[in-house]
Amino acid sequence: SQKKFAWQLHIFTPGKKFFQNLHVSAIRCHDIFKAFPDQHGAIRVVLTNGVAGVGKTFSVQKFTLDWADGLENQDVSVVVLFSFRELNLIRDEQHSLLTLLHVFHPTLQKLPAEQLVKCKLLFIFDGLDESRFSLDFNNSQLVSDVTQKSSVNVLLTNLIKGNLLPSALIWITSRPAAANQIPPSCVTRVTEVRGFTDTQKEEYFRKRFSDEKLSSRIISHVKTCRSLHIMCGIPVFCWITATVLENMLTSEQRGELPKTMTDMYSHFLLTRSQELMEADREDLLKLGRLAFEHLEKGNIMFYQEDLEQCGLDVTEASVYSGVCTEIFKRESVIFQKPVYCFVHLSIQEFLAAVYMLHCFTSRKSEVIRSENGHLDLFVRFLHGLTVESNQRLLEDLLGQTENSPETIQRIITNLKEMNTDRISTDRRINIFYCLVEMNDVSFYQEIQRLLVSGKQLSVTDCSALAFMLQMSEKVLDNLDLEKYNTSPDGRLRLVPAVRNCRKARLSETSWTSLFSALKSNPTHLTELYLYRTNLGGSGVKELCGFLQTEGCRLEKLGYVII
Repeated sequence: SQKKFAWQLHIFTPGKKFFQNLHVSAIRCHDIFKAFPDQHGAIRVVLTNGVAGVGKTFSVQKFTLDWADGLENQDVSVVVLFSFRELNLIRDEQHSLLTLLHVFHPTLQKLPAEQLVKCKLLFIFDGLDESRFSLDFNNSQLVSDVTQKSSVNVLLTNLIKGNLLPSALIWITSRPAAANQIPPSCVTRVTEVRGFTDTQKEEYFRKRFSDEKLSSRIISHVKTCRSLHIMCGIPVFCWITATVLENMLTSEQRGELPKTMTDMYSHFLLTRSQELMEADREDLLKLGRLAFEHLEKGNIMFYQEDLEQCGLDVTEASVYSGVCTEIFKRESVIFQKPVYCFVHLSIQEFLAAVYMLHCFTSRKSEVIRSENGHLDLFVRFLHGLTVESNQRLLEDLLGQTENSPETIQRIITNLKEMNTDRISTDRRINIFYCLVEMNDVSFYQEIQRLLVSGKQLSVTDCSALAFMLQMSEKVLDNLDLEKYNTSPDGRLRLVPAVRNCRKARLSETSWTSLFSALKSNPTHLTELYLYRTNLGGSGVKELCGFLQTEGCRLEKLGYVII
């Protein structure tokens, strides 16, 4: 069935940084190259962001299918789809743009170079995060002729910059961590696939199960676990959750239902690999090694040589693509070469954490320092796997990994010591998630004691409080930043809590931090009052754009300058 995805659209002018938005609105994927009425100039290069599994490739496929069926974008003569997993296989070869088209799309061989220049082409490059070559936009060779040979990465940079086929449209999809490879000056429009809203999450589970009692029980459980509920915005995670909970609720040995991400994935690994006990444990750990080593490199697609370097041969990989069909699979065959992947990035991250815990327990805390956040979920899993209940579930795979209470407490203490004002907000939030995975909620109690005492909250305390408010199962009725005894910087750290409140009174905040919180999907906010807040012209325009979005529930808006 075709899923509906909410798109959050940002439009940027060349030379501006990504956070300097001009428009914010929902958009159909078919309309991403259509300018707004008040916008001047054509939309030539579109960059679509979205976390793994949220539906970027699905959107590309929907766009292409509707174009081929004559339903949409009929002004485009030719749609040329490239996936980076395919381009990786020829990264060391020399091609002209013309021969590149002929290699990947033989039906275009009859199209001469002269005609190619006259056509309105759309090039789609899907999965920039899967690329294994670098794009150098500053020092690359100039290529302006479709018959001129060069390396693939040079052809791509010239296409994106407009040196090669300047009239062609370009659509690039990527996970956020890899999107910064494209300079903002080369991008006309940035879109984001946002995933399921709360309503769509429930709709998924009700359509998945004909048994209404079962679907209601699953929905109820997911809602009581805030971190699980948030993750269900990703369609793939809804599937994982449905798979695990259906198995547990319909089997004789039910046990306690998973409440954390690590618990859910531990059950998923066992649910989808019933042959795990019979399989060779060492071979399964080889998959963990493959997952870990390539996660560090940012690779999510694997080729024969990658498998061999981890001690897996093609026949073993074929076995696991059959035995563990929901974990590791042969994705496709390109140029007679098999390509492998885990069914979802989070599966790779989980197996990588299992492997690291098995082999490198002394290095558990080091990877918390991932600077761009691409290891955040892996780090959460790693800490969650220190919990005894998860280790019992996976004891046949992990072997004997006894963690004393002293060891667990040392890890928790290390996490809290890392949580200083010197690290970014995103890294700080991930530390809280790690503590949740370890079933440690002492920071909740510490903040509550501070609030009761009336003592001043530090910036770090405010980050913890904002996290608590966002993760609360109950939507906050009123958030008034003035009532908190803290500094202006502390109040700034509390702004994200508007994601989980109905009425907010904010002061001394910037429009960039406010908008980041407002664009959450969904938002419960119905009343917003701003005092001494420096929105400026751009911020007011941004706020007006937000009011027109599908997810906006604001009924009252007050803006007071004192």
